[in-house]
Amino acid sequence: MNKKIRFGIIGTNNITEWFLNGALKLENFCLTAVYSRNEEKGRNFAEKYGVTNVFTNLEDMAKSNLIDAVYIASPNALHKEQSVLFLKNKKHVLCEKAFASNSMEVEEMIETARENNVLLMEAMKTTHFPNFKVVKENLHRIGKVRRYFGNYCQYSSRYDKYKEGIVLNAFNPQLSNGALMDIGVYCIHPMVNLFGKPKAIKANALMLESGVDGEGSVLFKYDHMDALITYSKIANSYVSSEIQGEKGSITIETINNFQKVKILLKDGEEEDLTQVQIKDDMYYEAQHFINLINENKTESDVNYYQNSKWVMEIMDSIRKEIGLVFPSDKKNK
Repeated sequence: MNKKIRFGIIGTNNITEWFLNGALKLENFCLTAVYSRNEEKGRNFAEKYGVTNVFTNLEDMAKSNLIDAVYIASPNALHKEQSVLFLKNKKHVLCEKAFASNSMEVEEMIETARENNVLLMEAMKTTHFPNFKVVKENLHRIGKVRRYFGNYCQYSSRYDKYKEGIVLNAFNPQLSNGALMDIGVYCIHPMVNLFGKPKAIKANALMLESGVDGEGSVLFKYDHMDALITYSKIANSYVSSEIQGEKGSITIETINNFQKVKILLKDGEEEDLTQVQIKDDMYYEAQHFINLINENKTESDVNYYQNSKWVMEIMDSIRKEIGLVFPSDKKNK
């Protein structure tokens, strides 16, 4: 079955355009509706993609028979409320990372999806990449894994505005943002997908005056290995991520898109494992999501609920250690 799936989108930002650049390569993806609080902005965005249906009311969009599914790329603080609304209206939901503000919200989203027998999936793109799959397939070659190192430090263009006294969304705690939620999550998801939930966590961060973290580092303890992640929105890093084993290591260049993957073995053997990946790499998550709908599945076997819950529980623990509090935490107590 290769039925066309009609999508609505929430958010008219860069990430939405990146998603559409990939998704529109799929024959069974159909964009039929756009939501924006500002009708003019929504119409301007919709016109670029030949879409005539623009909503400024989310409930109207959720109840509409124009869409089968929705892609949510709004600020993190809105993810839970918007996901639940569409799930209750029997619409499939692909929701951007970070999945929600905290694990309590994730639990509610999952429960709502199950009650309404519709698909909910976190839009963590990297776990669908050919280069992530090749890491999993070759992990056994490096022997017993002893360390995972995930590194993603990227100076944000919005940080210059922040230094001028203008706090944009990326540095606003009211929207459940900050470096961990935006950047650090890319380091945590592959770790959890490959090795499960850690036994203990020790976190440090540099907190900004706005109330969010600008950068941070976290140590994780597993039974037979440890893990370290470093992340930042206020400085760049040019160091690869790495999985270290007793027989060798696998290096990953740019963990947010798995550009290059190499294995280096203790005996001196080196092999480039890099697979060809589509440049508009959100194609892969869109393809997986649509396939699940057409197969009448209500949970991903890649970005499955347990992983999303564990990732959010980990980020809850990190935030508790570094003192990063969101308004949503108080609402859900």
